[in-house]
Amino acid sequence: MPTSAHSVLFHETGGPDVLTVEETELPDPGPGEVLVRVAAIALNRAEALLRSGGYFYQPTLPAARNGYEAAGTVEAVGDGVTAFAPGDPVLSAANFRLDTHGVYGDRVLMPEHTLVPRPDGVDEVTAAAAWLTYTTAYGALVERARMAPGDHVLITGASSGVGTAAIQVARRAGAVPIATTRTEAKRQRLLDLGAQHVIVSDDEDVVKETRRLTGGNGAGIVLDAIGGPGFATLGEAAAEDGYLICYGWLQGQPTVLPMRWPLTVHGYSNFTLTGTAEGRRRAAHYLGSGLADGTLRPVIGEVLDGLERIRDAHRLMESNQHTGKIVVRI
Repeated sequence: MPTSAHSVLFHETGGPDVLTVEETELPDPGPGEVLVRVAAIALNRAEALLRSGGYFYQPTLPAARNGYEAAGTVEAVGDGVTAFAPGDPVLSAANFRLDTHGVYGDRVLMPEHTLVPRPDGVDEVTAAAAWLTYTTAYGALVERARMAPGDHVLITGASSGVGTAAIQVARRAGAVPIATTRTEAKRQRLLDLGAQHVIVSDDEDVVKETRRLTGGNGAGIVLDAIGGPGFATLGEAAAEDGYLICYGWLQGQPTVLPMRWPLTVHGYSNFTLTGTAEGRRRAAHYLGSGLADGTLRPVIGEVLDGLERIRDAHRLMESNQHTGKIVVRI
């Protein structure tokens, strides 16, 4: 019989106020489907872009869903599901269309391949904040750029969820993370989180400082969340034959390529990692081992209680006043 749920939906694009909590009915899980009781959700910039109409695809309206990351517990499974059983703690794998399978809600119905086991001994809030940020940093830096000990890694937008995760992933590999942030207010916090150096972009020239900090060589890997015209300038901060990786487009304008070679420029999509069973297995093992040995520690900027706080959570995310992840506890 149908299951009652409270789901966050939006019927038009716009600001945080377009998000509404509505009572919905979910059918019993069909073949290959899993019903999950959600305990916590974590926010990502992609969700604000989808809500406002600025994501790389437009939401299907009305009644579009939203949300990539959730931690919860399996309540029921459909025919053919073998990986999960009722009572299993799980995470959403963030490998789905947001408007179709978004996890903002107290219960969600998900395809089996969009879930992964929650790491042992990790609470819901921590787990919700971990998957997408660390798998993005791991996939881009380790699997794509082949980061090695001693590599200098320039991380833009370093106070974001992925940025703080990338600092830890770089340190775990023995690399040297160089973080950028717009304001002086976040410098010490990023140093405390493990950045070897911090460049305040409002006051310092990112290219000149990166060159100075790397003995004139430039960063072997540049991980950029911003894109836009400034992406070309970041090419000047990269080492010869280095990697310049863009995983986001927060600037909102077309991304301009640098005219500086040799340089590997890569547009990273985490779906290349989480879209396959083998990729999810590797990512889950990396995350679980890092959380277990303490080298990976999700940075949580704020926890808001109640699904009705989702608008406040989006406002906070867009204010850029936080460091790390924003989590809504259900």
